Amino acid sequence: MRDVTYSMSVSLDGYIVGPDGDFDWTEPGDDVFRFWIDEIRGVGVHLLGRRLYETMLYWETADQDPSIDAPTREWISLWNPLPKVVFSTTLSTVQGNARLASGDLAEEIARLRAEPGEGEIAIGGATLAAQAAEAGLIDEYRTMVYPVLVGGGIPYFPRSERRVDLELVETRTFNSRVVHLRHRVTR
Repeated sequence: MRDVTYSMSVSLDGYIVGPDGDFDWTEPGDDVFRFWIDEIRGVGVHLLGRRLYETMLYWETADQDPSIDAPTREWISLWNPLPKVVFSTTLSTVQGNARLASGDLAEEIARLRAEPGEGEIAIGGATLAAQAAEAGLIDEYRTMVYPVLVGGGIPYFPRSERRVDLELVETRTFNSRVVHLRHRVTR
């Protein structure tokens, strides 16, 4: 069965964006960007909330910029063809290799897990991930922790009263002082 993973950049105090909606502190160094490129190779389908989908739309046309470097072109070549499912109550259409979700999150994940195919079911976006976490659907949490305190904003982890026990599976420290943590949910 395909695992559901939740992976995003996060401040040391646990936020994916600061109180002003800014996330410029997540600008990856070359080593972190290479890691993200390698990570996306293991994804079979990416589930996105509306805000993250709209942020990631940049990549749909980024390859038209002749000044982009080879790693960025490599990211685009992996991201754009990747199947994406967008969860939104306000969007009526999506672009690229994306489709709007036809069911609720649990139904979509059950359907995707039942389909033949390889690669993880990745979730992006804190609001969508909070829904998946509340339903007990996340198998792994992957945080790219940046050495910054932003003081508030949108939290990476859902604020619920449900306890989730985790096992640390992997850590990696990058030259840019960013730390990747991979935790598996113990059931």
